Amino acid sequence: MRRWGARHPWVVDGGVACLVALTGLPTTLHHPTLGPWTWLLSLALAVPLVWRRRAPAVVFGVVAAIGFQQWLIGFPIPADAAVLVALYTVAAYRPRRWALVAAAVVELGVVLVAVRFLPAGDVWGSLIFLSGLVAAAFFTGTSVQNRRAYLGALVDRATSLERERDQHARLVATAERARIARELHDIVAHSLTVVVTMSEAAAVAVDSDPAAARGAMTQVASTGRTALGEMRRLLGVLRADEQQADPGATRAPAPGLDRVDDLVASARAAGLPVRLTVSGPARQLPSTLDVTAYRVVQESLTNALKHAHDPTGVHVRLRWDDDDLAIDVTDDGRPADSTGGPPGHGLTGMRERLALFGGTVSSGPTASGGWRVRAVVPLEAAP
Repeated sequence: MRRWGARHPWVVDGGVACLVALTGLPTTLHHPTLGPWTWLLSLALAVPLVWRRRAPAVVFGVVAAIGFQQWLIGFPIPADAAVLVALYTVAAYRPRRWALVAAAVVELGVVLVAVRFLPAGDVWGSLIFLSGLVAAAFFTGTSVQNRRAYLGALVDRATSLERERDQHARLVATAERARIARELHDIVAHSLTVVVTMSEAAAVAVDSDPAAARGAMTQVASTGRTALGEMRRLLGVLRADEQQADPGATRAPAPGLDRVDDLVASARAAGLPVRLTVSGPARQLPSTLDVTAYRVVQESLTNALKHAHDPTGVHVRLRWDDDDLAIDVTDDGRPADSTGGPPGHGLTGMRERLALFGGTVSSGPTASGGWRVRAVVPLEAAP
């Protein structure tokens, strides 16, 4: 009924006005000589209530003025309930100071009515009775206004939380797309670099050294299978039914530093003279940090394969300290662009990965003309 009334305010207010007007009918029938005056006065009190929610203060002023005219005539009628309805409307739809002023005006009218008409038989009884009606109308209106404000605050809060939830979901989706893009870049760039290098070597050696060509193609197949497994593991998170369709697709563990030897062997098989040095006691890293360290080494070797011209040595150093892990990948090959162009996606991806853990990465030419990538990974999160 409340929702229906909110959709049809004119109907509700018109019904209230009719009900208030009909309260004067018994007085008209009981006092025929005063009938026309009381009936017109009842209509005058009731009709403005049709606009009570459109202009609460104006309607209250009109009803209070007409009620005072009734006091001057000297004959009270039950339609005076319109004054209480108008007071309730001001308290429910206008600021509190307006409601207090309206209540004070009605209370003044209560004193005048109690003294002149004695509706309860004596002055004090009339004052108490009528003041109770005024207080009931005032506090009912203010309670309705407080409830409406409370519900409005709840709706605003729910809307704000929903908006924040949607924004958070978009940010999470953006971050997830960026993470997947970095993973795809690392996997595809390294694997395709190895595949292309080994395929070219196999094409050159297929006539002069079939065994070497066969070994190169075997390495190509191994690298392709590894890359395919990592791609399936990564893309499996994008489809909810991937695990049902291929349960093994998401079971392969993410690569970590325990697979650096395989990574070095793969680069060495591709023709890169790689040497691995590990110093300090190794520590168990969280999976995400372990993957990040592995990707730094992988991307550095990929860059060496693609950009270093005729390197005679590539040195991968992992130095475990108490507070951090330092990763150095240095080659002595002449870089493709010795002037140093803008960084590629690989270095950008490394910086983004390490920034999540408070790490840093730097790269640049060495004094001997080669290239060096250095990353420092804090170990605060490691057990």
